Amino acid sequence: MIKLSKTGFNPANSASVNCKLLQAAADKGGDIYIDEPGVYDIDDTVILSDNTSVIFCAGAAIRRQKNSTENAYVFINKGAYTREFTENIRILNMTLICNDVVSDSITAESKKGVPGLNAHLAFSYIKNLYIDNFQVYDLPAKNFAIQVCSFENFVIENSRIEGKKDGIHLGRGSKFSIRHCIFRTFDDPIALNAHDYATSNPQLGWIENGIIEDCYDLDDNNGTTGFFCRILAGSWKKWQKGMEVQHSDIVESGGRLYRVFMKPDGAVFKTVTPPSHEHGLAVYDGITWCMVQNEVIENCGCRNIHFKNIFLQKKRPVAFSMHFDKDNYSRSYYPGSNAPVQDNIIFENIFVQNEIDTFLHTRTPVGNIRLINSDLTNTGFVFKSIKTDGIKYSKTNILLSGVSFKDGDTTLVRADDDVDITISVNSSIYTDGYCPKLIGNITVKEIDIPTEQMNNSD
Repeated sequence: MIKLSKTGFNPANSASVNCKLLQAAADKGGDIYIDEPGVYDIDDTVILSDNTSVIFCAGAAIRRQKNSTENAYVFINKGAYTREFTENIRILNMTLICNDVVSDSITAESKKGVPGLNAHLAFSYIKNLYIDNFQVYDLPAKNFAIQVCSFENFVIENSRIEGKKDGIHLGRGSKFSIRHCIFRTFDDPIALNAHDYATSNPQLGWIENGIIEDCYDLDDNNGTTGFFCRILAGSWKKWQKGMEVQHSDIVESGGRLYRVFMKPDGAVFKTVTPPSHEHGLAVYDGITWCMVQNEVIENCGCRNIHFKNIFLQKKRPVAFSMHFDKDNYSRSYYPGSNAPVQDNIIFENIFVQNEIDTFLHTRTPVGNIRLINSDLTNTGFVFKSIKTDGIKYSKTNILLSGVSFKDGDTTLVRADDDVDITISVNSSIYTDGYCPKLIGNITVKEIDIPTEQMNNSD
């Protein structure tokens, strides 16, 4: 174990000196122990390699300071640059003070920036990542607290994140746990973004086989632009001469995936030359393309995700959203592409403890959804079609079992006409007078609550 106080790491040092000392310890790997309390300023990125643990004693915190040349990340793993997996990183008992410092190196303008990585703690191509007792209370509006993409085995627990942006932001990967966490964020506490804005994930692919449990969405007075959990999917096509693209669009070309890095202003460009560079950014026909990955897939989404013991205490228009983006920043579904089906999403012991207009809102094809042993208060489900040429929606199956329904008139399920829903409701508890509406193309297999079934024209 390296005790950093023995190396001269000290709260009285300048930010640059502390950065150099911390990086020198990280270069050696092993257990790095910040063993004396105090606030330690840093102004540059610390790169972590295999088999490295950064452990903070009680009362120790990292505070970001602006640097005239670099403001990339606090911590990043080496594999984010090499695209070779870094393994076995632990960060324990860390308190971060963002100090209004924004990671502005999400493009190639910074030598330490990775296009799409946009967080204070940023990880990509990572196996066996463990973060415990992480605390941040001043998250600024332009960066996520923790971002993990291209991962296998990721755990974050016993942590608290407050501020203005996403708390935990995931890209593609498998096998993860987020548990025993408290959030108070203006944007999404948790984002499962298999697809994303060009500036918000470095690679694309399925997010699967994860559990999110014992998490609190705390109420506040600042409103929101987000959801408790954002669940994004996407699909794209092979590059074709003359096809029209906009910011964040993706194409397959020459055995790689590329995406457009332009201004998010809705401008449309005609591509004539196929992107072919092997890494980074390059310009063809006035269009800036980023090489995303060598692994070629045609779509992505989320599947086999289990939400358990979630306490929704914040007033939100929507608690959970499964959707395609369709705006100037991103259109997740390219017209005519093969849309993914997001599937096997389980909600268990979910407690709606504030006004939430819609529990689950979808704009992607969805397979099976289960809500069990939960408490819903005057809220429901909305299934929308994105209304884009070429998209096809599969049948969605919903099981509501052991659910307590409360509070008067509401619409339990509303579906667009081109979205087919099959619903089963059993073992329910409901208050007197509860008679929700089912609106749309909905087939009821079984139901033990009174309902009024309508179509969209009624």
